[in-house]
Amino acid sequence: MMTPSRSYLLRALHEWILDNDSTPHIVVDATINDVMVPERFISDGQIVLNISPSAVEGLSLSNEAIEFNARFGGVRMHVYVPILAVMAVYAKESGEGMGFGFEPGIPNPDDLEPPPPDKPKEPGTVSSITDRSKRPILKVVK
Repeated sequence: MMTPSRSYLLRALHEWILDNDSTPHIVVDATINDVMVPERFISDGQIVLNISPSAVEGLSLSNEAIEFNARFGGVRMHVYVPILAVMAVYAKESGEGMGFGFEPGIPNPDDLEPPPPDKPKEPGTVSSITDRSKRPILKVVK
């Protein structure tokens, strides 16, 4: 079985967007386990993050996750997004990019076990949501 392609496509699209003098953004499913993003910017279970070099420090686009440091409302934060949680990548200026759906080798979020309810949550982050009945919906942001 081949490795999932999502991380490879994400890196290629990130580079393509930057090469076209545009601003790469990702749409993240904030309900996925281990997602660490600022809670106050989550809407309908999703968050849109600017991952341009001018907006983030130490960007890492690995096969497992996207990680970087950024300021949100003036507060520095480490952001961690498992590749599974990336729903789309697009150029802010044109909206061109790609949405991601089911892919062999990547677990379906609905099949993942939620963490125990007593698992501590780091302040200002989302680690999970136990109610999976309200699945996020991808929206075009202009």
